[in-house]
Amino acid sequence: MQLIEVNTPELAQEFLMVQVRMYKKDPNYIRPLNKDINNVFDPKKNKLLRDSEAVRWILKDGNGKSIGRVAAFINKKTAKTFEQPTGGMGFFDCINNQEAANILFNACKNWLQERGMEAMDGPINFGDRDKWWGLLIDGFYPPNYGMHYNFPYYQQLFENYGFGLYFNQFTYYRKVEDPIPEKYREKAERIVSNPAYSFRHMDKKDLKKYTEDFRTVYNKGWAKHEGVKEMSEAQAAGVMNTLKPIIDERIIWFAYYNEDPVGFFIAIPELNKLFRYVGNGEMDLWGKLKFIFHKWRGACKTMYGIVFGITPEHQSRGVEAAMIVEAGKFIQGNRSMPYVDLQMNWIGDFNPKMMHLIEHVGGHIYKTHATFRYLFDRNKEFTRAKIIR
Repeated sequence: MQLIEVNTPELAQEFLMVQVRMYKKDPNYIRPLNKDINNVFDPKKNKLLRDSEAVRWILKDGNGKSIGRVAAFINKKTAKTFEQPTGGMGFFDCINNQEAANILFNACKNWLQERGMEAMDGPINFGDRDKWWGLLIDGFYPPNYGMHYNFPYYQQLFENYGFGLYFNQFTYYRKVEDPIPEKYREKAERIVSNPAYSFRHMDKKDLKKYTEDFRTVYNKGWAKHEGVKEMSEAQAAGVMNTLKPIIDERIIWFAYYNEDPVGFFIAIPELNKLFRYVGNGEMDLWGKLKFIFHKWRGACKTMYGIVFGITPEHQSRGVEAAMIVEAGKFIQGNRSMPYVDLQMNWIGDFNPKMMHLIEHVGGHIYKTHATFRYLFDRNKEFTRAKIIR
């Protein structure tokens, strides 16, 4: 077997096609857009590459056939926020062969060790956690936009190599029209009746304000997590500008206390319900026409909750319940809404408060992804991600 570093446009294209060929007979597989993968490794698109590093490899068998791929990277903004300097590996695909998998894993390990890392997490993204994060280990349904889909045997390849489970990631599901439990609704109404609190959905005419409200809540609620840095104004604007073409302002909600932002729930139409019809991974003219047609005919009936949070000082008061109830009053029974299902992605098992919240409003675990960690010092004690109290 031969390991080849991706260093030409032709090899970058082959890096994409390794996965496409492997899954061509799997009816659940939805091909990612080529640009969504390529942009991760493009310094013009991924600002992390200005002071961080990434590398890709393709693995070929003795006949020259591609049988696997992988990437390794160091995010210098987060690598040293862990107990030991930790790099990442991701975009892993491989035939069901442990020897082949080990070659790919070893390539990542050796490259990271040479650069001072003492562990690697995988499979993860070289960037934010909202995309390409975690290995699918349960719920082998069609993937949500930006989430990994893989064969079930991948888990064994990781575990046989020596990866340990760092944390589970749960995608929750519920029907949009399912009633919110009465006990939960009563708790919410106590907050709604408090005039200091208010709840409303986004207005795209005032996108700049809502972008800053999003950043404020995010930094209060997420920046304390291990491996997560504060979000800058530019980063927040980048997130919203990326979402802008697909935003449905009716399913993005904010909570305020004396007009200060204290919570948000951001959902978007589940894009893979439409991208599955694009087929060739390119949003060229033909791809855009197919996307627009299937959007027009109402092919997307799923809301995709991408992020949900309450600032620490307003947690456990019922604010999250009130925001959900108020959104429900607007969304449920609204005939102009095309949505039937709601998937909420993803909630780590290190966040039991959020898990309980989603379960209390009728959500149940639909898919499970896992983030694994491999310690290069095999005598060092392995510990899972810290629970958020």
